[in-house]
Amino acid sequence: MLTRALSVGPSREDGRVHPPTPHELLDRIRELPAGRPLMAALGQAPAVYLVGGAVRDLLLGGAPGDLDLVVEGDPVPVARSIGPEVVVHDRFGTSSVTAAGFSYDLARARREIYPRPGALPDVEPAPIAEDLRRRDFTINALAVALGGEHPGEVVAFPGAIEDLGQRVLRVLHPASFIDDPTRLFRLARYRGRLGFSIAEETRARASEAVRTGALETLSGPRIGNELRLLATEPDPVSAFLAMRELGLDQALHPGFGLRDEGLARRALALLPADGRADVLILALASLGVPALELRDLLERLAFEAADVRAILAAASRPSELAGALAAAQRPSEIATATAGATPEAVALAGALGAEAPAREWLEHLRDVKLEIDGRDLLAAGVPEGPAVGAALSAALAAKLDGRARDRGAELAAALEAVRGTG
Repeated sequence: MLTRALSVGPSREDGRVHPPTPHELLDRIRELPAGRPLMAALGQAPAVYLVGGAVRDLLLGGAPGDLDLVVEGDPVPVARSIGPEVVVHDRFGTSSVTAAGFSYDLARARREIYPRPGALPDVEPAPIAEDLRRRDFTINALAVALGGEHPGEVVAFPGAIEDLGQRVLRVLHPASFIDDPTRLFRLARYRGRLGFSIAEETRARASEAVRTGALETLSGPRIGNELRLLATEPDPVSAFLAMRELGLDQALHPGFGLRDEGLARRALALLPADGRADVLILALASLGVPALELRDLLERLAFEAADVRAILAAASRPSELAGALAAAQRPSEIATATAGATPEAVALAGALGAEAPAREWLEHLRDVKLEIDGRDLLAAGVPEGPAVGAALSAALAAKLDGRARDRGAELAAALEAVRGTG
């Protein structure tokens, strides 16, 4: 096991690697929003390490938000030194604590033994060097000592620093994907997020694991959780393309997977801020799956009922919606075409060739509301029943098309519609 303190991020001056001192690395941690209160609370507590992705991102010059800690020994007293709101999870010797508005996860340094492929591991206490050996990829098998005799020094799995410098994703041992097939999805996440290459032997082992049915050893909910994590990546398109590159999508269903990157990026570009990118990317990946089979797949993967409905709605007949939008000539016709559609469905339809009307609805028309309501029509003598709804629809169409610019004009348009059907 190596113990080193260095950076793999190139300098701005010449692109060469310039390692920070342990003191500089600790300063980087203190500069993080979650790092300052953490370091102040820990003081010089020994055997406490910042681990995993946070160390990777720090060495790459980033500013990680989530800080995970490993403790050689009982993590609970360390957690209580950080803050009073401690939650203990006994099975894996982990704790979580909230302090100064930040949450921290702490785990006991441990080794893991998998009783069978795909099962959750049995654990036992171990030194930090052993703990790093249970990590998924070498670039995450990194730790920084936050106190003790050598604060600021990096503990790394052999080859981890080199792989980080060369931007390579590599598993730690040959049975990694068999022991825990969720690492296949994590490989896709890191491939998409970081843009790193995949080591040749790691790619071969991933392909073999998929080919021999490693995913079948996982429960549906565990696969569903990994799929949701992929869908909520900062760049979900790259994440899903990486999943396709590894053959993971078609292992879930032959028709599942992102096939058209351009379509996906156009649809996400149209999606408004209140839309759900995760629903949209899953809908895009589901276009090749028949609706009934898609419902069964999502339910098997333990998606919540509301999410199943949202994905199905976005993936249902997008070409028909695109055609209706393209044929719309007036704002009211655009509104009619999109009646009942979700923002995700309209964004997808717009990406299929109806961009202008889709954008018009998403950015303007869907927020248009009437100043009048049914009570105004009843007060004007319109009898209760379907006529009220039809009159309000007519008033909204008039407002969308610019023919009803105030409350009085809306009421006049509604009453004219009632007379026209009388």
